[in-house]
Amino acid sequence: MTYKRVFAIVLDSVGAGPAPDGAAFGDQGADTLGHVGHHFAGKLALPNLASLGLSNLHATPIEGVPVAHPAKGAYGRMVEISAGKDSMDGHWEMMGLPVERPLATFPKGFPASIIQQLEAFSGRKVIVNRPYSGTEVIKDYGEQQMATGDLIVYTSGDSVLQIAAHEEVIPLAELYRICEFARTLVNGPEYTVGRIIARPYVGPDKDHFTRTANRRDFSLEPTGATDLDRLKDAGLAVIGIGKINDIFSGHGITKGYHNESNMDGMDHVDEVMQTDFTGFCFTNLVDFDAMYGHRRNPAGFGQALMDFDRRLGTVLANLRPDDLLLITADHGNDPCYQGTDHTREVVPLLAYSPSMKHGDIDLGQRATYADLGATILANFGVAGNGVGTSFLAQLTN
Repeated sequence: MTYKRVFAIVLDSVGAGPAPDGAAFGDQGADTLGHVGHHFAGKLALPNLASLGLSNLHATPIEGVPVAHPAKGAYGRMVEISAGKDSMDGHWEMMGLPVERPLATFPKGFPASIIQQLEAFSGRKVIVNRPYSGTEVIKDYGEQQMATGDLIVYTSGDSVLQIAAHEEVIPLAELYRICEFARTLVNGPEYTVGRIIARPYVGPDKDHFTRTANRRDFSLEPTGATDLDRLKDAGLAVIGIGKINDIFSGHGITKGYHNESNMDGMDHVDEVMQTDFTGFCFTNLVDFDAMYGHRRNPAGFGQALMDFDRRLGTVLANLRPDDLLLITADHGNDPCYQGTDHTREVVPLLAYSPSMKHGDIDLGQRATYADLGATILANFGVAGNGVGTSFLAQLTN
């Protein structure tokens, strides 16, 4: 064992440029980091990420983020091989379980058989039932939902069924129970959906509705063992921060933390860093995606990156010599791109430990996100399933 504690932070949707198969997803030219940097016209200040090699890994330096000469850590990019570009696909692949077959999507809305069962179970009428922006759908239908108690059911370009309801009209416990039932309807074989998402909101009217931090994801049960299961079965601590517990349906997790926001998530990271454990801490910071990517808000996206960078300084200062920090993403969501859906991109890969003998390590373009999990398994001497190639030796030479 080289590192006693491994911390991986997933910057949800922070893509690092066009994926080799981006055109097949209609995402040619998408570049989340590159376009956010361009939007800030040289004023995107990310000194800690820059020092680790963020601009070194990008195809062209990110505006405002200088190339590090030398970088403190190791840097590279990872290519997704899963059939989709959702958070579930990305995280499962990182942990050695690529999603090989496309999950169901519903560009024309969900079939009557699903909607009728939802209505019968809940005793409530379903409205909307088509692809929609999450913020726009509550603006357009939230007042109706408040008046009638209906369920706002909608989807996106991903394999998701989302149910929005005002917290004062449908209590959270009831909304979660309805989502749990919806989960049972789309586990295959006819329809297999990646995530059911509860989307509660509050506010008096359409001009003041806001979605709350009580979102909850009900993910498809992992279809096989993941690297989290392997680590847990080996007796190691596996700590999930943010929506990690939801994405893996609790499998392979020994302790979980729910995040209210990116900054709340970083508070949890700081808390865990003060504890003594042997194992893996896996964090997802979702605000980049939910608050700014889907809403096509490059200014908010860039500010969230700068806010994270400031908190990253504390993480770097608190790392122990036998800690390893990994920073990556699960997909892209270019806030300067067309539409409101995720974008198929390569993702950044940054690695750092205070005990590294040499920095400025170019990890290249990794063939799959699963290289992340393979590296973690190799560190702890745990056997994997052969998916992914460890880069541990490059970090320790």
